[in-house]
Amino acid sequence: MKHRSFFIPLIVLGFIALLAGCVNLSKIVIGNPDFSAVPDNTYRGKSKVGPVQVTVDVTVEGGIIKSIDLIQHFNGRGKKAEVIIPRVIEAQSLNVDVISGATGSSKAILQAIERAVTQ
Repeated sequence: MKHRSFFIPLIVLGFIALLAGCVNLSKIVIGNPDFSAVPDNTYRGKSKVGPVQVTVDVTVEGGIIKSIDLIQHFNGRGKKAEVIIPRVIEAQSLNVDVISGATGSSKAILQAIERAVTQ
């Protein structure tokens, strides 16, 4: 009987973790802001997509993104999505492919960048 009381909290925690991962990523739409309309400054943006949490600082100078600093990326298995940052800087656009296997983290990073420059 004591073994049952041990497994019940594990089952509950597993169910909570399963629900936390159930995010409809197709509903997360990333815009493509006009960086030339953004005044020179460094802007902070945050995003939370399911269990993924991202904070970025985006520096815009002369209408282009000069740098994106990843301040926080609580990612689970999505660390590989961090390669999306240099792609955004190179493209000067948020219209870049998400990283396969790290779609949630990719979208969270893109959304944080978008929020930084549009708030």
